[in-house]
Amino acid sequence: MAETMEIERKYLVKLPDMDKLNVVRKRHITQTYLTDGKNNSQRRVRKIQENNKTSYTYTEKIFLTRVTRRENEYEIDEEEYNRLLRYPKKGLVPVEKTRYCFEYRDQMFELDVYPFSDEFAIMELELRNAQQEIFFPEYIEVIAEVSEKIEYSNANLARAGKFPDMIGDN
Repeated sequence: MAETMEIERKYLVKLPDMDKLNVVRKRHITQTYLTDGKNNSQRRVRKIQENNKTSYTYTEKIFLTRVTRRENEYEIDEEEYNRLLRYPKKGLVPVEKTRYCFEYRDQMFELDVYPFSDEFAIMELELRNAQQEIFFPEYIEVIAEVSEKIEYSNANLARAGKFPDMIGDN
């Protein structure tokens, strides 16, 4: 298991014109949260479909702050994925999303589009360091940074099955 430190910013955006994105990767992700691990770590499994191939990952995260976390992630096989699905976190349903990875000004953005919204999406950027300056594409309307708003976490989106009602009140 490779442990990494992740610094990530998350933004609520208007769903952009997808033709304007310089998409380098497109994946359909089914993300299922599992019962908490040691030290209250958040555990999840993902089924990732890309280019007619399916892969599976297991991830365990320990949140240090809302934007910084220690993460262990590794690939698993389908059998292990199905075994782990027997331990879902109560109250959460799997998150379905299509992730579009695109580059802009030497930054790799991830745009997550959810089936429950044709108006909004979540855009993430993993930072090299906490002081990194962020440049947004002019063709993407950023509504608000939601990195520290727990209601925009994937786990809470899974619980609600929609974006929070507070859209527009940010």
